[in-house]
Amino acid sequence: MYGLVNKAIQDMVCSRFGEETWKQIKHKAEVDVDVFLSMEGYPDYITHKLVKAASVVLSLSPKQIMQAFGEFWVQYTAQEGYGEMMDMSGDTLPEFLENLDNLHARVGVSFPKLQPPSFECTDMEENSLSLHYRSDREGLTPMVIGLIQGLGTRFDTEVHITQTQNRDEGAEHDEFLVIYKPN
Repeated sequence: MYGLVNKAIQDMVCSRFGEETWKQIKHKAEVDVDVFLSMEGYPDYITHKLVKAASVVLSLSPKQIMQAFGEFWVQYTAQEGYGEMMDMSGDTLPEFLENLDNLHARVGVSFPKLQPPSFECTDMEENSLSLHYRSDREGLTPMVIGLIQGLGTRFDTEVHITQTQNRDEGAEHDEFLVIYKPN
């Protein structure tokens, strides 16, 4: 994963729990990187080690951490220079979700080794849709739930998310029922 992801985890932990807690997590994870460079690739295991260590240090489940991180990621990337690109991807939650693959294609110009997930919306109704999530990576499904919640905040929209299909339980991909109501 690109350093931007690890840097975001660091920023989330530091802003919510302080620098000392981040140092404890890095020590527990045995990650000896002083500064994550946004545009540099790091092995996925570093991110997973950080999440696992954060789980122990913060007494939260890895799922809770990934969900919180997904929610944080929406505001973090908007502040880190991708806000305009996000603005161009839609004015509403369903419009944005429909354009996620296009957004990743544009981000891929800056991050040529990006291995983005794929999102597809089906069964679109007035206040609900099915979101299909496909990724080569393991363990990021809780982050998707957090991302949708973060996007709900971004678009001032109440969201209720239910996972209806789970790759960990043998499904071909993960699927979510997203019920939303703009405020």
